[in-house]
Amino acid sequence: MIRTLVFDVGETLIDETRIWSRWADRLGVTRFTMLGVLGGMAALDRSFTEAFELLRPGFDLEAEQEAWKREDPEGLRVNFDAADLYPDVRPGLAALRGLGYGLVIAGNQPPQAYDALMAMDLPVDAVHTSDGWGVSKPDPAFFAEVVAVSGREPGEILYVGDRLDNDVLPARKAGMRTALIRRGPWGHLHAARPEAAEADHVVDGFADLVAALAADPPR
Repeated sequence: MIRTLVFDVGETLIDETRIWSRWADRLGVTRFTMLGVLGGMAALDRSFTEAFELLRPGFDLEAEQEAWKREDPEGLRVNFDAADLYPDVRPGLAALRGLGYGLVIAGNQPPQAYDALMAMDLPVDAVHTSDGWGVSKPDPAFFAEVVAVSGREPGEILYVGDRLDNDVLPARKAGMRTALIRRGPWGHLHAARPEAAEADHVVDGFADLVAALAADPPR
């Protein structure tokens, strides 16, 4: 029986459209171009960081972020805030908590993401990031941390994310149940792949997830 749900962040809870739009403006390309190249990276199973190299050969991501921070220290830049939360997340989490599920956030995120998520005051039991743990998905050690902080057996955990490679497949290998959420470029592309059948649930959003889990809530 599933007792705890653990959620990825980007394109599971957070709509990254504004982040990537700011990157397009920063790089001097149209937003359509930026988002299209990202979609290409997703379709080719290449890292999103390769989009920068394609758009600007020799691009130094770390140096650019530092320069951006100096120029706009109070701006969001590559960060997110409550305005980027998908609108179904807060009511969905509340509904899942009402059903009796434990709720945890744990995703690949930089240091500042923890404070941003905590400031949203979401109805969850805990927030964790890869930076805080010093290990990132899809490393098995990340999912070992998920198990440790949940206090559950792996089979009692449902990991929810938008990617097969980073979320569904490694979580399943760790013994967890999984849900693939069909949003964002990776979510839509990965949901169409045969491997998506390995997920326990493929959902379009939190309403679908709540409906799927309401029939057998934890007791």
